[in-house]
Amino acid sequence: MTNRDKVIRPSAGLLLWLLIFFSALLWSVINPKDMSTWALEVAPAVIGFVVLAVTYRTFRLTSLVYILILLHSIILMVGGHYTYAEVPLFDTLREVFDLGRNDYDKLGHFAQGFVPAMIARELLVRKQVINGVAWRNFFIVCFCLAFSAFYELVEWFVAELSGNGAEAFLGTQGYVWDTQSDMLFALIGALVALALLPRVHDRQLRALWSPPLH
Repeated sequence: MTNRDKVIRPSAGLLLWLLIFFSALLWSVINPKDMSTWALEVAPAVIGFVVLAVTYRTFRLTSLVYILILLHSIILMVGGHYTYAEVPLFDTLREVFDLGRNDYDKLGHFAQGFVPAMIARELLVRKQVINGVAWRNFFIVCFCLAFSAFYELVEWFVAELSGNGAEAFLGTQGYVWDTQSDMLFALIGALVALALLPRVHDRQLRALWSPPLH
């Protein structure tokens, strides 16, 4: 058996990943709050799955990044099922802590910085695009902010096309600084990921990929 055979053979971890992903996807599409909102919110997770499936044989990622992508996908699916402004757990938190709004969307935007930061880090390290930790981290943070800004532009575009029908997708809940705070949470997510996960990530990269890390 070659090393390539070992890489592409479905493992228990892969099967569990697929089971959780499709179970969450199936749950999310059963009686969602609004089907058009569900489609908009869940589309990135489905697109991400297609990309992972296409590249699995040729460019397998670390288990850490796969787990983070799965968690982010679940966050998107929960938001798609309930809409980001009406997730029950965060309604409860709003009441308990006397908050002004349902803040589930802030969790989503935190993940929008946290997870892409580690995806970008893996690609930059393995492709040896940037030498030096400081410049690499700077580029990753810039990428996450750019990605967050792009997503806000997509939301604006959808709102212009859909009119009032996009309110659930935008999830602003009347907060005038919603766009800016979304980008702030993405920035915080990226910084937290780069502060907490590099050592674990590097260990997995060394096990998966032989060239030395910088």
